[in-house]
Amino acid sequence: MQQKVIFVCLGNICRSPLAKALFEKHLHEKGVSAEFLADSAGTSGNHAGEKADSRTLLNARQNGLIFSHTAKKFTLEHLQTYDMVVVMDRSNERNVKSLSDNIQLHNKVHLMRNWDTEGPGEDVPDPWYGGSEGFEEVFQILNRSTSALLRELLIR
Repeated sequence: MQQKVIFVCLGNICRSPLAKALFEKHLHEKGVSAEFLADSAGTSGNHAGEKADSRTLLNARQNGLIFSHTAKKFTLEHLQTYDMVVVMDRSNERNVKSLSDNIQLHNKVHLMRNWDTEGPGEDVPDPWYGGSEGFEEVFQILNRSTSALLRELLIR
């Protein structure tokens, strides 16, 4: 049975689609793609139907990662369906948990940087208002974090 992991940020156009793409890259490199189902969504839904932010795509391409994406809103059904919900920051965590008062569902929700050795427990910064260096910082954070997350999931 596949493990289902969904990555969540605010708009689903910068951080969470990149996290999903990096996680899938790590799955492919380890030869375990069939064991997992990965997705991403945003808590606001303001960008639903839009493509990933062009700056995210450019930065990913500069780092050798090419992907396509269409944004969608995170729903209660996602929370119920996925085994693990990985949020980019505490605001997203609050938004996701506000969909239900079920503690079992809340226990599925984890901060992305819980797996980052260079900033454990911190928020993944939102690069939206910054320059290219912010998008590169987010790429590096998510690359480290998704790789470490996969290592942990493969041990379970």
